[in-house]
Amino acid sequence: MLTWIILAILAVNAATFVSFWRDKVYAINGTRRIPEADLLKLALIGGTPGAFLARHMFRHKTRKEPFSTYLQLIAVIQLGGLIGFWLI
Repeated sequence: MLTWIILAILAVNAATFVSFWRDKVYAINGTRRIPEADLLKLALIGGTPGAFLARHMFRHKTRKEPFSTYLQLIAVIQLGGLIGFWLI
């Protein structure tokens, strides 16, 4: 069971990372972009580490507001949930 959870988290983070990369490429090429809501949904379902890594590596969506605030809020909520789960 734990193996499946780890694999699912890795898959979501990989998908999030690739989505940020693709959105960056789309932005450079001036083509249709991935909606910010979709990027935030990927972070919400567990792709937050992948989102932060992609933002750092590709310098993408680092100054975009309110996107940055929402992503940080998602990270804080997830971290609080993990700490709460660990303490129980």
